[in-house]
Amino acid sequence: MWGRSAAVAVLVVVLAGCSVTVTVTGSARPVVAPVSPPAGQPPPPTGPGSTPAVPAGVGPAELVEDVATAEQVVDEYWTRHWSDFFVGTYESPTVVGLYDGADPDPALPTCAGEVLPPENAVYCPEGDFVAWDVTLMLRGLEIGDSWVYLIVAHEWGHAVQARLDVSLNLQQSELQADCLAGATLYGAAADGTLSLESGDVRELTTSLTAAADETPWTSSTDHGDPFQRIGAFDLGRTGGVEACLPGSG
Repeated sequence: MWGRSAAVAVLVVVLAGCSVTVTVTGSARPVVAPVSPPAGQPPPPTGPGSTPAVPAGVGPAELVEDVATAEQVVDEYWTRHWSDFFVGTYESPTVVGLYDGADPDPALPTCAGEVLPPENAVYCPEGDFVAWDVTLMLRGLEIGDSWVYLIVAHEWGHAVQARLDVSLNLQQSELQADCLAGATLYGAAADGTLSLESGDVRELTTSLTAAADETPWTSSTDHGDPFQRIGAFDLGRTGGVEACLPGSG
């Protein structure tokens, strides 16, 4: 259940018996890519403070809100801290957000001319956007809402990789994205924009295991086995962004 105060922008998410408090500070939201609405419906809002555009009827309102908040927390972390680690200016990826990969609607977003796959989450270099299939997100919610934050932070890690000099990218790009996800979520916790409790740590571990080689779009050869994924995430959790870069060990 979400609670919103008009006086202070504080969102409360209930996670499998424990609570996560997300403090939204009011920074600019990432750019939202519009998805064509069905005929007769007005286009969804875009820009700062708007809810990410999603095909009509995709996902319950709670999931849409949860995903939107995860996107904001992750983007705010990189906006705040990019200059702590890298040169240049951070630019947010475009957020397509939730999509229904089982829907044959030709208006749905594509990457390099290919329709986004069902039960997947993607960072598309050609369009510099991130997106997550609604079925994948809903299935992961059986584990807990931490799943949403992990998926968002992982794909955002790929967007970060695309912004770095190639010398800063590891050959095991998926494990590096897991590491960056750990650095992001626990960095946000250190900032006070995300509060993680013991139950959430358990959910994150379960999520990493489930996302390792138990889905049709991952295998241990490219994403790593559960032990590798948990280890990479934990490296980012304890060592921060620097621990995810070449030569950190």
